[in-house]
Amino acid sequence: MSSVTVSVDPHVHSAASYDGHEPVELILEHAAEIGLDAVAITDHDTMGASRRAAAIAGEYGLIGIPGVEVSTAHGHLLALGVDRMPPRRTAYADTIRWVHDHGGVAIVPHPFQRSRHGVRRRDVPLPDDEDAWSGGAGGRAGPTPDAVEVFNAWLFTGYRNRRARRFATSYGFPGVAASDAHHLQYVGRAFTEVRVGDRESVEQVTAADVLTAIRTGTTRVDGRRAPVRMAARHYLTAAEEKSRYYATRGAVRGVTATVAGTRAALSLGRVGVAQGLHRTRRALSWFR
Repeated sequence: MSSVTVSVDPHVHSAASYDGHEPVELILEHAAEIGLDAVAITDHDTMGASRRAAAIAGEYGLIGIPGVEVSTAHGHLLALGVDRMPPRRTAYADTIRWVHDHGGVAIVPHPFQRSRHGVRRRDVPLPDDEDAWSGGAGGRAGPTPDAVEVFNAWLFTGYRNRRARRFATSYGFPGVAASDAHHLQYVGRAFTEVRVGDRESVEQVTAADVLTAIRTGTTRVDGRRAPVRMAARHYLTAAEEKSRYYATRGAVRGVTATVAGTRAALSLGRVGVAQGLHRTRRALSWFR
């Protein structure tokens, strides 16, 4: 059977997050430039930018995957492949169940790091508690996560990542790696390689294919706190793309402002002419 490997950064924040900085168009352009095949915009508790990014990803040669980092009652949860916002502040298991009911994949991000709203170990539903492997096609039934983020590039030390990896291995959860980028130059600093079966090329791979591969565990993580193999180009291309993007946007704004100024001037000119004619008529009326 043929298969293809795609590279995915499943945890990226845009300017729609309270702590994000970049517009989705710039993130997509950069992701394509550095060789990613897909990037999921997972803003905090909002999905507008992510849905838009997924809708236009094909224009950049990327696979569009909507997602969100939702705040549950017990910590953050990544929901990929859902088309609307999960309920907030509900129990972790209930949120996972909602994601599954809506066709999505539930991933535990930066687990156990409470300073970043990571879930406590005791609050993660485990396969011991149910027949969690009866979901078919390697998937899980019930409210257990589909995967664990075993490498998060935003962490300052390797301890949390090592602990997350041990946890995932102990309970048989597939592992994923993600940049958790809040700035452009960090996009793709860590990513997940996903093997998709029965496909001849990346162009044939859909978002649904990627989600299924994560569920079934055909993943390989790639990332280091130092730049990964693609990152040699990240910082140069990020700077160039960001400068070009804002220069272009500035030029568009400049043209828009010029047009608006011209229109305003013409409008004021018309008003001035009309007022002048009105005053002239009034002055002439005095001699009648």
